[in-house]
Amino acid sequence: MSNDELWKAYSRGMAAVLNEGGIHVSALLLRSYRQLGLTDTDAMLLLQLMLYRDNEGVEFPTPEQLGERLGITALAAEKHIAMLMKAGFLTIDEQLDSVTGIQSEKYNWSGWLLKAAEWAAQERRETRKTERKPAVKRAVDPNNLFNVFEQEFGRLLSPIECETITAWLDEDRYADELIRFALKEAVFAGKLNFKYIDRILIEWSRNRVTNEDEARTYSQKFRGGRN
Repeated sequence: MSNDELWKAYSRGMAAVLNEGGIHVSALLLRSYRQLGLTDTDAMLLLQLMLYRDNEGVEFPTPEQLGERLGITALAAEKHIAMLMKAGFLTIDEQLDSVTGIQSEKYNWSGWLLKAAEWAAQERRETRKTERKPAVKRAVDPNNLFNVFEQEFGRLLSPIECETITAWLDEDRYADELIRFALKEAVFAGKLNFKYIDRILIEWSRNRVTNEDEARTYSQKFRGGRN
């Protein structure tokens, strides 16, 4: 067999493997699972549950099936499942088929996703506290900015909302004063939600608005144009 034929055969083999499909695993889940107290086996069990559902259409694999995949006994798999449920990483949901009337169960790992998101939000806040250089000057301490939002919203912020504010500061590089003024604009408009505030910040960024004075001037012109 020639080299070209060998490469073609190899390519066909790789294509067949890739055609089997897979699952998307967030880097955050892989980066945080040990910090959340999960063992390698715990994490792999959760990933196997994802694989069973998304690739094989099996929403409630048996302990025997999971044990075989993980190289452990069915009893050990049951113990890991019980631990994950007790710790809030995993739940079992009941569902009813509207056509057949048959009731079934399925695993739900949204608890794992939420815990990972909460860990990421806390990590970002702690990193910003310890690694922020003195040369970087901001008008307001970022932690106080979270408090301002919580006061306006009248409640504690969710982990995702905390991540959004952190991303505005760290990734989008919006000034603290600009975020505060966008919050005021949302309150003024009676649209107190993060999507609306994000749209305001994006609009200002497109028009090269970088501070509160420029934002105030831009907003006054915008309102004047609508009259």
